[in-house]
Amino acid sequence: MSTAEEDELDGTRAPLIEHLIELRRRLLYSVLGFIVIFGVCLYFAQDIYAFLVQPLSDAMKEHPGRRLIFTGLTEAMFTQIKVAFFATAMLSFPIVATQVWLFVAPGLYRSEKQAFLPFLVATPILFAVGAAMAYYVVFPIAWPFFLSFESMGMDTGGLPIQFEGKVNEYLDIVMKLIFAFGVMFLVPVGLTLMGRVGLISSDWLKDKRRYAIVLIFIVAAVLTPPDPFTQSALAIPICLLYEISIWLVRLAEKRREAATGE
Repeated sequence: MSTAEEDELDGTRAPLIEHLIELRRRLLYSVLGFIVIFGVCLYFAQDIYAFLVQPLSDAMKEHPGRRLIFTGLTEAMFTQIKVAFFATAMLSFPIVATQVWLFVAPGLYRSEKQAFLPFLVATPILFAVGAAMAYYVVFPIAWPFFLSFESMGMDTGGLPIQFEGKVNEYLDIVMKLIFAFGVMFLVPVGLTLMGRVGLISSDWLKDKRRYAIVLIFIVAAVLTPPDPFTQSALAIPICLLYEISIWLVRLAEKRREAATGE
């Protein structure tokens, strides 16, 4: 191998090593941020769980003395760990996203940065809106609906049917719904981003609208409890967000056409 070829090879190795060092730094910051937030969330795990259980408590306020139970010796402990991990996953996202952005941004053109940054900002906001809708709109209506199926057994002379919820089961359904609503509210982000890079078009979204609506209701039925209200509460806003996505993709197409002079 000639000296010139060796120098060229060394020149390609140096940027690769620099990129790996930078990647390691960003991963380290992300992991450290996650650990710190997890420690804080674990310390306040009982307060976070109290916040998550408040809608059920409000639904059961007419029945004093009601409670949630755990049947495994370690169930309560692992429930608090799960609560802390769930809260950390949501709270640490801005830190992880920022580190990803700091790693990727130097390699992007100015126009690419301007196109990608709004999606990075909109993602946690839309996720928070979806999670808030689940907590403040769906839970206060869905929990009383499910509790209405209790039976005291007085009319028929049979045994009463009474809710005795387990802490881990309640937490599972709460986290599932919050995560489902948060992720589904990211539909405009994903569709608009694909439209910006040319993978889909507004006309294609319009043509596939009927199939998208059916798919949205199927996904909502899978992710939510089997009651019409909760399923509709998730599916209808997503259908509206799908329509907004069509408008956003069309807007991106007009900007691209104006930039290219077509």
